Amino acid sequence: MDFLIESLRSALGLVFTADPDVVHAVWTSLYTSVTAIIFSAVVAIPAGVGIGLGRFPGRRAILTGLNTMMALPTVVIGLVLFGFFSRQGPLGSLGLLFTPMALIVGQMVLAWPIVANYTVAAVAGADPRIMPTALTLGAGRMRAVWQLLLEIRFGIIAAIVAGFGRVIAEVGVAMMLGGNIRGYTRTMTTAIALETSKGEFAFGLALGIVLITVALMVNLFLNLLQQH
Repeated sequence: MDFLIESLRSALGLVFTADPDVVHAVWTSLYTSVTAIIFSAVVAIPAGVGIGLGRFPGRRAILTGLNTMMALPTVVIGLVLFGFFSRQGPLGSLGLLFTPMALIVGQMVLAWPIVANYTVAAVAGADPRIMPTALTLGAGRMRAVWQLLLEIRFGIIAAIVAGFGRVIAEVGVAMMLGGNIRGYTRTMTTAIALETSKGEFAFGLALGIVLITVALMVNLFLNLLQQH
């Protein structure tokens, strides 16, 4: 018990004194996750709206594919992208492996099925009269879709928040594509895994405290949205 209390005291000291390694890991996690979720949203929200509104052959298969991708282990995503980014891979000449950009791409692949699925659910839950009413009143197709997006804006934000919560806490993609390089690609999750294995329990605990705080804030925000 004394070990845990002493480790917790040391961890809080690292957090409140802004230890440089802690700060950099937190910064790397935040900026790669935020960047990834922004780019994911640009792709996933239009896709989710299109799937949600469309009635076309193969729609059920696409939804099944999205649900499957949401459940894919992150190490599998990391493994596939590692094959693309490695020196022998088709994108090896870009030199992306073990860079923050590789982290961002991996997190985008992880996040976009989540954002797309939540968007499809938001569209399905919207009032079906929104689009016909807008079109009847003379709005064009794009204007009617925009009106729909305004009506489901809280569902869209919830999709983005859920995707962000997923990517900032993942470790498989970050470990395989980022390489856990200190001061460059080391994130909170990879630092926790590495430092704990080295016996630096307090350091890992400090990052765990920050990560739990971020996850708590994300979930509080999500719950707040769901009340609307």
